Amino acid sequence: MEEKEYLNAQEKVQGEEAGEETETKKRSFLRELLSFAEIFIIAFLLAQLMTRFVLINAEVPSESMENMIEPGDRLFGFRLAYAFDDPERFDVVIFHYPVDETQNYIKRVIGLPGEKVEIRQGKIYIDDADTPLTEPYLPEQWVDDNDGYVFEVPQGCYLMLGDNRNISLDARFWAGKALEAGLADNMEDARQYAYVEEDQILGRAIVKYFPHFKSLLSY
Repeated sequence: MEEKEYLNAQEKVQGEEAGEETETKKRSFLRELLSFAEIFIIAFLLAQLMTRFVLINAEVPSESMENMIEPGDRLFGFRLAYAFDDPERFDVVIFHYPVDETQNYIKRVIGLPGEKVEIRQGKIYIDDADTPLTEPYLPEQWVDDNDGYVFEVPQGCYLMLGDNRNISLDARFWAGKALEAGLADNMEDARQYAYVEEDQILGRAIVKYFPHFKSLLSY
């Protein structure tokens, strides 16, 4: 009788220990699950903050910036690049398209505020200079729409051109696009859409990360 009671008591103890072990495992699993959820939430919030206030994640759909940027390339832009400095000539920037600000474009800064920019026979002249800009990044000879353009860049604005000038939809054509879209009554009024205002610039393109890594800070 005593032996039977002893065995029952031992089984009870073992059962309680097994139950406690199971409960401990459950609590451990829940702690791990909560810890993973916390890490995921923190990482998600950090990613949202980064993309909203620090980085721009962009995919380039066209050939307008070849050869530096190819169609399908993915890149990061730095939103704070111009928090304390102004854009400089030749910077590659991401901005709201003046004719339709729901679209983001990526082009190269060519004209600075207050400058006169003239395009003659595939060359760019700043403020009536005798010597044209040196543009080693152009992928091929510029033959299309390469002559007869004169831009007077307003204060607080920038003139943007694509590197692949033979196919790039850039400042040369935006006034016409604005006129077509009914944003202006005449070409004179539409000319304002040829320029990118300072507050339309989202940031500077800094690095291409897909399909391969490449810095965009130099040409």
